[in-house]
Amino acid sequence: MRTRVKICGITRLEDAQAAAQAGADAIGLVFYPPSPRCLRIEQARALRAALPPYVTPVALFVNPARDEVEAVLEGVRPAMLQFHGEEAPDFCAQFDVPYVKACRVRPGVDLLEYLRPFSGAAGWLLDSHVEEYGGVGERFDWSLVPAARARPLILSGGLTRDNVGKAIRRVRPWAVDVSSGVESAKGIKDAARIAAFIAEVRNADV
Repeated sequence: MRTRVKICGITRLEDAQAAAQAGADAIGLVFYPPSPRCLRIEQARALRAALPPYVTPVALFVNPARDEVEAVLEGVRPAMLQFHGEEAPDFCAQFDVPYVKACRVRPGVDLLEYLRPFSGAAGWLLDSHVEEYGGVGERFDWSLVPAARARPLILSGGLTRDNVGKAIRRVRPWAVDVSSGVESAKGIKDAARIAAFIAEVRNADV
């Protein structure tokens, strides 16, 4: 199986293009105001327009209001939504757009119990439990990932070119999601790091 790759927190046209050229399957557009990677709708629309065919634009939210999501859907037209907060299943499903639900992993949290109500999600994303809701380069204990999965699993949290191969061989996720691990500064991606990260993913798939 080929492990899919999402490069999240894209803020610049050149970074979106570098991700696509390196073979990324998706890019993440952040709509969470406290994040240094947060975009205005106009910025996100330009990034989406720069993508070649078959590279999926994903809009990421953390505990948004309904009208915030609707404004992004109207102005950007992302192909998928990603909910990274404490959103309810009914909230995530109401927009009639495929969505991914994230769970922040820490000891004592029953991941399957938390994610089971989100059976309608296109996939489940596991990320590190940090105050900033991701994007800080901290990984979690992969031994906490359940072997049984009702939905495709996306692995995130502290991934870099140095550990993503080991992560894939250990967890066997459907996809990996990286942000800070391919950055030179917050919100500024590095084309060489993106290419190296994706190359390590491909090596792990062999």
